[in-house]
Amino acid sequence: MGPEIVSIVVLVVMFVIATTMPVNLGALGLVAAAAVGVGMLGMSMDEVILGVPDGDEITGGFPGDLFLLLVGLTYLFALATANGTVDLLVHWAMRAVRGRLALAPFVFFAISCGLSAVGALFAVAIVAPLALPFARRYGVNLLLMGMMVVHGALGGAFSPITVYGAFVNSTMARVGLPADPLVLFVTPLVVNTVIAVVIFVLLGGRSLLGRLVDPRTDDGDADGDADSTGDEAGPATGREHVERGITLAGIGLMTVGAAFGWNVGVVALAVAIVLRLVAPRRPDVVGKVSWSTVLLICGVITYVGVLTAAGTIDFVSSGITAIGAPVLAALLLCYLGGVLSAFASSVAILGVAIPLAVPFLQQGAVSAVGMVAALAVAATVVDVSPFSTNGALILANAPAGIDRDRFYRQMLAYAGVVVAAGPLLAWGLLVLPAVR
Repeated sequence: MGPEIVSIVVLVVMFVIATTMPVNLGALGLVAAAAVGVGMLGMSMDEVILGVPDGDEITGGFPGDLFLLLVGLTYLFALATANGTVDLLVHWAMRAVRGRLALAPFVFFAISCGLSAVGALFAVAIVAPLALPFARRYGVNLLLMGMMVVHGALGGAFSPITVYGAFVNSTMARVGLPADPLVLFVTPLVVNTVIAVVIFVLLGGRSLLGRLVDPRTDDGDADGDADSTGDEAGPATGREHVERGITLAGIGLMTVGAAFGWNVGVVALAVAIVLRLVAPRRPDVVGKVSWSTVLLICGVITYVGVLTAAGTIDFVSSGITAIGAPVLAALLLCYLGGVLSAFASSVAILGVAIPLAVPFLQQGAVSAVGMVAALAVAATVVDVSPFSTNGALILANAPAGIDRDRFYRQMLAYAGVVVAAGPLLAWGLLVLPAVR
């Protein structure tokens, strides 16, 4: 068997082991990356970990940027939980919906969508640490709330001023395809909004209708500490007010900085360091960083880099584009983008998938704008996967005390449904109606 087939077989074996045995999939991914990369492809360990030069770019390697993001954000928000900032923000969120619990998931959806649309690439990283404790406190389904946050971010992801929107529009211009920034923005927004309504109904949202919570009695006082059940723990001290002020300023700085392309992980760590310097006697919370999630995500993505080096992605893509029927090729490309994006960078997958679609788009049988919009939806709607950045952030910010393995399995099951149905939905809505 060639390296492409072997690497796929190894990936399947990894999933079987991780599903049936108590072995972290990320650990399997790192070992498999070394075994396949060094043992079969002749790569050095430096190339497996640092990536392979590809012109001016580096392909594959350990995702150091994602590692920094996950560690920095989970560390900062662990400190924010300890100093009462998260409780304070949850209290404000409850007041914003005037106690109408059924509106809370849509409020967080809207916040995430708005931040994403103005360029905050890691909107989920900012909103998830606030939304999930809120859900835990008021008995909202954690999967519902987490997915509302992710779909909100995906809904705003393709505005013309975002990384996603600018990247896709520029890629279309570079390969000579007509672009329509408005269609590209509105289509994912509508699709993710519809999905949000559907999951609200299916994941227990109807049980929230009519439920009211008075934040003055069921949540901590805005000037006091509250534990995870909302019980008052006494008025905040002056030092705690300072800590909360720094934490809120840090969250705001991350929001602004994300729009300007700052490294959010570095900003989060910098704010965390300032908080430790301000309150050195507060017990450190570095142990609360979600290390198992960090290992899981980084290990899997490292192996995906080896898949790229092995030519597996090009191998599968070439087989799809060789199909004579453009409409069927479009469907398979949507599925290719969706499946791969569940484990890797959506932007990177779109950068590969759009050029691959050019040959049959030039035949004129399929609308270029509709096809690219379908690819955009298919490649991003699967970011609910716990192996993608957004899904990983939801898993990493799951409140303490819950069954994390069960929550992971729930996310994985939901992601499986989305991976199976999302590309087909995008193809059916955006490609088929425009077939000439």
